[in-house]
Amino acid sequence: MISFILSVLALIVGYFLYSKVVERIFGIDDQRITPAYSKSDGLDYTPMSWIKASLIQLLNIAGLGPIFGAILGALYGPVAFIWIVLGCLFAGAVHDYFSGMLSVKHGGEQFPTLVGRYLGKYVKSVINVISLILMILVAAAFTAGPAQLVEQLTPLSYSASLILIFVYFVLAAILPINKLIGKIYPIFGLVLIIMAVSIGFALFFMDHSIPNITLENLHPGEIPIWPLLMVTISCGAISGFHSTQSPILARTLKKESDGRKVFFGAMVAEGIIALIWAAAGMTFFGGPDGLQGALANGGTAGVVNEISKTTLGQFGGILAILGVIILPITTGDTALRSSRMILVELLSKFGNFDSKMKTILMTIPVVIPTYLLTQMDYSFLWRYVGWTNQVVATVMLWTAAMFLLQNKKFHWICSLPALFMTAVTSSYIFYAPEGFHLSYGTSMICGSIIFVSVLAWFIYQLKRNKNTNIPLDNVA
Repeated sequence: MISFILSVLALIVGYFLYSKVVERIFGIDDQRITPAYSKSDGLDYTPMSWIKASLIQLLNIAGLGPIFGAILGALYGPVAFIWIVLGCLFAGAVHDYFSGMLSVKHGGEQFPTLVGRYLGKYVKSVINVISLILMILVAAAFTAGPAQLVEQLTPLSYSASLILIFVYFVLAAILPINKLIGKIYPIFGLVLIIMAVSIGFALFFMDHSIPNITLENLHPGEIPIWPLLMVTISCGAISGFHSTQSPILARTLKKESDGRKVFFGAMVAEGIIALIWAAAGMTFFGGPDGLQGALANGGTAGVVNEISKTTLGQFGGILAILGVIILPITTGDTALRSSRMILVELLSKFGNFDSKMKTILMTIPVVIPTYLLTQMDYSFLWRYVGWTNQVVATVMLWTAAMFLLQNKKFHWICSLPALFMTAVTSSYIFYAPEGFHLSYGTSMICGSIIFVSVLAWFIYQLKRNKNTNIPLDNVA
């Protein structure tokens, strides 16, 4: 169990050390007025304590992501621990921090607007579409599963369950953040933490020990680790969905120093949750083969249910049901809320959308396609969420890298993970079944061509930036 324990400790120590490095490079000032006060509107811009904001952020970015994704990632063996730790600290937490703090810096701007500010209007136009598609896909994928479980456990039909969930979605999307989300999300965030911590303690009493990282188990049979593992485990390592959620809480920070705890801290907490569930997946069923059989029989939700009930008894069963039903719904609703916010920001040049009636009208265009997609196969939806999600993450890292580069700051904390994720996404889409489904060798060649092209663009930006001696923050 040494690999698992050291991985958890690495994330904890990494938070206390590396988060301060990232914060110092970004440059905070608690004397600056945050958007929560300068734009206070009683709807989205509302001051909130960092503890409550952290729990809401954790629930927004997590849901069942670090549980389902980590269990699927456990099929690769203990190498999943390496990716979760390195991905979380040096890519995911940095990604989340900059997506939140750049939003704070620019008055609560949404992700696509931040992209346009640092990568140009053409990239912004593309990312506007991709972001909305991702939000709708996530909301649909995280709604169908809970509705199916409600149908199994209650007299309600699947359609009736969906209607109830979507009524809640609309309320969560249009009510002030401190009226519904601010009151119940901290409670659900605690449920997510209790669920993970309980399973974490139970791991020490399982019949099988958690496997350690060795040279022999680094490659799981015929499954290629690169780039599949980096897309399979996104939540818990790095997820572009988070960059659409961080601006929601960026509009609630009381001071800039809260950002390290809210954005970086929530991501590290999600990484620990992912480590726990990856370890449970590797251990409970006696190895990857046993886990594969369990997934084939009961799906990911069935695996979560079986692990929870067996290790924690009736208490675990209750947690599993709460988790599989509530947690994805709370991810889906904030996905639609951020969709509404992105759409309002996108259309703001055509008029004022601050009134409650216009807020409701802006919610309809994202709710309708989400509902229609819930009629499709869940696994089909989820396959397309994975790659789209990591593309968004890559774009956010490049946005942060350009911010640092333009302002003469140490950009490598963002540009190196951005280059890494560029290689992941460009090679994955050619190899994956939902992509071009080419042979592995051909996919790596095609991905390398895209990677080299992006690298050439970045080298050009480095040379161009040397000719600019004044940081943009100092330009009046």
